Amino acid sequence: MSEARLLSPVVDPVWQRTDPAELATRAWAKSYQEGVPQHIDYPKVPLHGLLLEAARTHPDVAATSFFGARLTYRALAEQAGRLATGLAALGVRKGDRVAIMTANCPQAVIAYYGVMMAGGVVVEFNPMYVERELEFQLRDSGARVMIVLNLVYPRVAKVKDVTPLEHVIVTGLQDGMAFPLNVLYPVKAKKDKQWVEVKPAPGVHLWPSFLRMYPNNPPKVDIDPIHDVALFQYTGGTTGTPKGAMLTHYNMVVNAIQVAKWTPRSKEGTERVMGALPLFHVYGMTCVLNMATYLAATQILVPRFVIDDVLKTINKEKPTLFPGAPTMYVAVNNHPKVADYDLKSIQTCISGSAPLPVEVQTTFEKITGGRLVEGYGLTEASPVTHCNPIEGRNKIGTIGVPFPDTDCAIFDLETGEKTLGPGEVGELAVRGPQVMLGYWNRPEENAKVFKNGWLSTGDIAKMDEDGYFTIVDRKKDMIIAGGYNIYPREVEEVLYTHPKIQEAAVVGIPDEYRGETVKAYVVVKAGQQLTAEEVIEFCRQNMARFKAPRMVEFRGSLPKTIVGKVLRRILLEEELKKRAADGSPRT
Repeated sequence: MSEARLLSPVVDPVWQRTDPAELATRAWAKSYQEGVPQHIDYPKVPLHGLLLEAARTHPDVAATSFFGARLTYRALAEQAGRLATGLAALGVRKGDRVAIMTANCPQAVIAYYGVMMAGGVVVEFNPMYVERELEFQLRDSGARVMIVLNLVYPRVAKVKDVTPLEHVIVTGLQDGMAFPLNVLYPVKAKKDKQWVEVKPAPGVHLWPSFLRMYPNNPPKVDIDPIHDVALFQYTGGTTGTPKGAMLTHYNMVVNAIQVAKWTPRSKEGTERVMGALPLFHVYGMTCVLNMATYLAATQILVPRFVIDDVLKTINKEKPTLFPGAPTMYVAVNNHPKVADYDLKSIQTCISGSAPLPVEVQTTFEKITGGRLVEGYGLTEASPVTHCNPIEGRNKIGTIGVPFPDTDCAIFDLETGEKTLGPGEVGELAVRGPQVMLGYWNRPEENAKVFKNGWLSTGDIAKMDEDGYFTIVDRKKDMIIAGGYNIYPREVEEVLYTHPKIQEAAVVGIPDEYRGETVKAYVVVKAGQQLTAEEVIEFCRQNMARFKAPRMVEFRGSLPKTIVGKVLRRILLEEELKKRAADGSPRT
């Protein structure tokens, strides 16, 4: 029995759900759009069961499209089975962690499901991780096998001997391409000095030969979907030390189905999903990879988000669904030649990972003719918990209503124990079948985040009479200036309405007199000019003066996570370093 299986869950996943009859009485129940169920009977199958079912019912549908190369569901399941057989030969047993560090490509999908077929626990790695981050996560997870992109292999090689790693399987983007691109790509990459040659050695295996070596005969592994862990998904580490959220097979199956059912017009075997979100991030994992597999849809994969490439891909491949982050939609809206591309195939877009500014939403819908709605989630909930109805009432500026079978409450900020009513601001808490078992080896963190069966999100929110939730801001990001509570998101929403501003972020800067003061970081649209005085005056005209920025810094770009969430923490750290360097007081 696996080490992961033996770990007692923080909350029994069977009992953390609210009774469906009770959920039917919640304020948001009346706000569901027609065709979306409030309760779903989820299949109790392993996560890779979604792939096997798609291969059975839609074997000839393209599971992935990558630079024109199509991989059918039959072929995808066959290759995942070969990988699982090979992993078992390397000694992978039920509960063993297997690391994956690739860009969006077919191998990422094969690896994901192949690890689970072998009974392993997937541990996703951001390809941008440096050696220190790699070493920490490999040590923390205990992964002994890693599947890695050749371009980042040198970093892995540097830490391999000081981690539990025993075997590394190396792949390159060309392994997912068709002829002649699979031959031309390495030539061009070498010319551009974007190529790393890796040769087989003891403990180092090359993807193509490794898969050819083994038959499609994966081991028979007895998996309990509700209790057995499918994935260690590490939180982004934007605050403190990253923690591995233990997500079960059932957690992930549930959330994929919840997302699919939220778009009731989606049809099995016909949808095409734009795969611009990184699959190693839990948002892309659920809303692209797993949801597409559940629907037997085609994942149109791009290795990274480059706006010119994405527009060309949409124009050619005609995706119907485009889950993304606000910065992706901003890039589309502001592309100087966006009118040259046909984006009318896009029907539905769910935006997550960061607040969706109103102006971004309305502009994108005008350009594409599709529907863009804001949703919400967190790694610990697989991740999606809320979304605006696709065709029902979309309350712009809110995160919508809770997903089927998802219960939510707002608790007071002082004690965290008093349940608040409509319109009152407090901390959002959730519970439901998509909520994790807990953090791997972090009992003290589990005690903080789980309270009386609820998962505390760390987000300040409020609910209206119709059950729509609005995120006011992160609890840790709230600015207290002169005794007033100021929420950065509120200021950012105003900044985004300025016709010359492309992106904006707001942080609280230490101030001797006010405690904190508001500083805005602004990216101006190409060809436009703007002064700090104009920005401040614009804000004062559109909000209470105490909320308006006192300082403005113009930048060419803002620091972001891989899925486009602006890192306010980085902005604050840079400000504090500058003050320390010039001798300015921190407070």
